[in-house]
Amino acid sequence: MIQNVLVACEESQVITKEFRSRGIKAFSCDIVPCSGGFPEWHIQDDVLNVIDFKWDLIIAHPPCTRLCNSGQRWLYTKDPIYNQIKKDEQLKAIDFFLKFTDLKCDHVAIENPLGIMSTLYRSPDQIIQPHYFYPDTDMKTTCLWLKGLPKLFRNQYLSKELITQNNWKAVFNGKHYAWNDPEVARLRSKTYPGVAYQIASQWSYI
Repeated sequence: MIQNVLVACEESQVITKEFRSRGIKAFSCDIVPCSGGFPEWHIQDDVLNVIDFKWDLIIAHPPCTRLCNSGQRWLYTKDPIYNQIKKDEQLKAIDFFLKFTDLKCDHVAIENPLGIMSTLYRSPDQIIQPHYFYPDTDMKTTCLWLKGLPKLFRNQYLSKELITQNNWKAVFNGKHYAWNDPEVARLRSKTYPGVAYQIASQWSYI
């Protein structure tokens, strides 16, 4: 059974709390304070400073702004200085992602939206949608690169009429946000409850 879990780049603590509810010593880690309500379970630091500790399982959520397909259009404008800044940010994001692909830990999951890492690194082991897992209903295509872990079992099949796409309209909990609102990136990065439940249910006992 898994005993020590690191959830890298997670401030919401959604996954961390699912593991903790099963008696597993899980910690979220991010450079910002946690919003999940359990700072005693949060490591506020650069995750690269702690990934070499003795973890049984590492679940990583590298920042996807410069990696996802939807973000590529912002790399090419009429301003060469702006373009170079964004390309430099992309190179740093790629390097950070790759840090999680060569860990000593036996069980590793890397999560990211569809993007350039499927080409620059390798194809993901699994592509999921939140609506695959009860009680979530949203669409958000998500890639998983897995090491020593089984694929997540789909436990829900919804009709097209029941699948929602509110997040594509920047709507969260009934509130509409402008796409340039800094809250949008934070809210979109949160793991859905059904996905988190399935992750902890399956990967706690490998």
